[in-house]
Amino acid sequence: MPIALLVCATLILATTLLHYEFLRGLSVVLQKIDVSGRVRVLMGILGTFVAHIVEIMLYGAAYYFLRDKFGLGNFTGQFSDSFSTFVYFSAETYTSVGFGDIVPTGPLRFVCGTEALNGLLLIGWSASFTYVFMEHFWKLGADPE
Repeated sequence: MPIALLVCATLILATTLLHYEFLRGLSVVLQKIDVSGRVRVLMGILGTFVAHIVEIMLYGAAYYFLRDKFGLGNFTGQFSDSFSTFVYFSAETYTSVGFGDIVPTGPLRFVCGTEALNGLLLIGWSASFTYVFMEHFWKLGADPE
């Protein structure tokens, strides 16, 4: 269990820093480009989507290493041993869709719970960023070009 706790802390730190840098970078880049407000908002949404995909893949890699290299549990259900399955399970967990066809066992369950909470917070952060960004580029009462 100590390894799972250390991995959780590392993943939370890594995904939070990654998310911060993605959003900060998007803010800087999108302020400087000369396109309409709609295009900026669309680029901001796509940029945050990329950040979430990278974060999901980090968790997917962690599941692979925790299971195969550290023996911290396994997966039951319709699990096939491929990286895409680890990433699929991570996306399912990160977005808080929940367990269904694949279920973790052992200390991996703690990592999964942590990923669900982390994903919830990062998705909320993206929503807040998008709101502020849209408010800035789509002034109320103005034509939302």
